[in-house]
Amino acid sequence: MNSQLDDVPDPDDTRAGTADWITTPVTAGLLRGALDLEPTEHGVLPHRLPARARKQIPDGQLAMAEAQPSGVRLVFRTRATTVELDVLPTKMVYEGAPPRPDGVYDLLVDGRLAGRATASGGNVLVVDMATGSAVTRPGPVGTVRFTGLSADVKDVEIWLTYREITELVALRTDAPVETVPDRGRKVWLHHGSSISHGSDAASPTTTWPALASSLGGVELVNLGFGGGALLDPFTARAMRDTPADLISVKVGINLVNTDLMRLRAFGPAVHGFLDTIREGHPTTPLLVVSPVLCPIHEDTPGPSAPDFENLGAGRLLFRASGDPSDRTRLTLGVIREELSRIVAQRAAEDPNLHYLDGRELYGERDFAELPLPDGLHPDAATHLRIGEHFAGLAFGDGGPFTAQGA
Repeated sequence: MNSQLDDVPDPDDTRAGTADWITTPVTAGLLRGALDLEPTEHGVLPHRLPARARKQIPDGQLAMAEAQPSGVRLVFRTRATTVELDVLPTKMVYEGAPPRPDGVYDLLVDGRLAGRATASGGNVLVVDMATGSAVTRPGPVGTVRFTGLSADVKDVEIWLTYREITELVALRTDAPVETVPDRGRKVWLHHGSSISHGSDAASPTTTWPALASSLGGVELVNLGFGGGALLDPFTARAMRDTPADLISVKVGINLVNTDLMRLRAFGPAVHGFLDTIREGHPTTPLLVVSPVLCPIHEDTPGPSAPDFENLGAGRLLFRASGDPSDRTRLTLGVIREELSRIVAQRAAEDPNLHYLDGRELYGERDFAELPLPDGLHPDAATHLRIGEHFAGLAFGDGGPFTAQGA
């Protein structure tokens, strides 16, 4: 390989404390999975929605979720044996509940997991679930550190924590870094809810979309937003304008648990969302995925209501509080039926449009073995199950994302 990396001496022979650190600016060329990079007082903040879309966000929940870098990773080539990333995270805690563990960062070397780390410090966003208020307490910059790496030339990926807003302050290594050439992989653009965002996955590479992308051999752009899969037109426009070879839209649970719209509005909103995506991707394989099984909302509409009884013990449960006798309101069963009908209608003129029932990713048998701990969100083991199922169904033989279908 003809690059500056070949001329670098072995770091073990040259490094003496911090004098040999090389600081590399974090730029868009080193990032994958982000649609925008905002300069901040401390460094840069990756965003998963572009600036135009962010100006139209109507609520703090989505503004927070899109700035939590699920699927965003730094990617570079280096001989470094030690890598440090200074970050300023914003960590969320619930008033009256124990603090949650620090977010995890995954290190991949040549595509294989080589380390995990966390960052201390950071801002703390304190949310009062009873009143809906939120207060940010400022904190210091922290450092994510990985050591003991091979001095060989290697491709390094640092996957950022999916559940903390993360300002990137400085990247330091004990050998130079350079960008990684295009590996020729297809880009998979995915949109979904908190389940796609990561919910309670063990780490950023074990969210179900990250795992499925690894099994499918594709580059992930994850627009899974906790509480934010609401058929927003600005999200559809962001997807329209984002280069992609494969696209999936997983929609339903947030529309139910926010009780956002009635049946009359749902169908036209789905059509409009898909129409907008098709303006920029007229023939790209597009997979519409209905909700996974969620027993509390299968036949009972939202909104979802938190149960605070066990909050002090660190356990938050949810229940469905809607009126099941109101046939105008959305349940997961109604949404699956409508999505199946809409996709079948459109597929008559759009052969690259496909439908997947979310219960094939997580259904009754899966729930019996791996129930949803809080009634809404899958745990770490369930993320692995969903990711494996999606990879098999979408990227496997005959799937909509196979070479033949894509």
